[in-house]
Amino acid sequence: MANPMEVLGGIVPGFQIQGMLIAAEELVGGLINTTYAATFETASGETFRRVLQRINRHVFPDPKAVMRNVQRVTRHLVQRVPDHARALNLVPARNGEPWHEDGNGEIWRCYQFIEDCVTFDVVQNTRQAFQAARAFGLFQELVDDLDASSLTVTIPDFHHTGERYERLIRACKEDRAGRLSGVAGELSFITEREDLATCLQRQQTSGAIPVRVTHNDTKISNVMMDAETDEAVCVIDLDTVMPGLAPHDFGDLVRTAVSPVGEDETDLGKVVVRMDIFASLAEGYISAAGTVLTKAELDSLVIASRVMAYEVAMRFLTDHLEGDTYFRITRPNHNLDRCRNQLTLLRRMEDASRAMEDTVAMARERFC
Repeated sequence: MANPMEVLGGIVPGFQIQGMLIAAEELVGGLINTTYAATFETASGETFRRVLQRINRHVFPDPKAVMRNVQRVTRHLVQRVPDHARALNLVPARNGEPWHEDGNGEIWRCYQFIEDCVTFDVVQNTRQAFQAARAFGLFQELVDDLDASSLTVTIPDFHHTGERYERLIRACKEDRAGRLSGVAGELSFITEREDLATCLQRQQTSGAIPVRVTHNDTKISNVMMDAETDEAVCVIDLDTVMPGLAPHDFGDLVRTAVSPVGEDETDLGKVVVRMDIFASLAEGYISAAGTVLTKAELDSLVIASRVMAYEVAMRFLTDHLEGDTYFRITRPNHNLDRCRNQLTLLRRMEDASRAMEDTVAMARERFC
């Protein structure tokens, strides 16, 4: 692993940072971008921190478009939240752009470091669930007046589940990595539920569900929590913010939060739907976003949870069949394990669907 100080030594001068770089560390855990926390010292001896990230050009072929979206959304949010120190703020480059391009053509960005906050990979209690869901619901409410057409679609068909299904079928036909024979059970499970691939898109096409500015990566690790109180501070990781469907956002939050174990868990008996956590997610999200969502969007929240587990399972399986070119892996069959995890979660959601619908109905009655 490259020395963080050496890596950032040539990057930091590209940003409007008034201080000397004195320490740096790479922050591990993310699957896409490379992230560093850097400490600076001013001439008067005070220290402060910044976050610097190199955008993954394989995942985001047009990183400058990503940064234009991020800039537009962060500016909009900062105008609407009172505590700017606890909002996601970009540090501009020396030339005024929201990014710095290094000598290798790599695109970097810099954020102010939000102090005294932590993130979680797995929801530990109902308070965290409520706070995370409320943060994403508040995000949806805050961008309600931001024109979705003003943002660039940086990953075409990102949550187009039907296209994800078609890509999986193509990956099966091509079988680039010679792995098709080992996934017959998973494919059968997926093809039996093909209707999930199009149910939300059909409502979008009919006009029942509107296209909005959406986050598109609503896992709890993308919410900064106050280290002492577990209160949500702000939503982070805006790379995938673009036009989309609000039910996808809620569904992905549920997918990543209701199970007590993460996507990498191979003991599938541990993959369950915690109904107390789901209730807190529904209450938190609807309490903040319920007044701006349409009836059709609210009606779709539960099925969207199943759609997202289905979609992500297909993405993992597709990457497995294509030779693990998208998601970072640390072991053989890692993406296949992740696929099986998500298909198990989908089955658990199917078993709990009636209880989940009742829970959403109660939250709507309370907050809408």
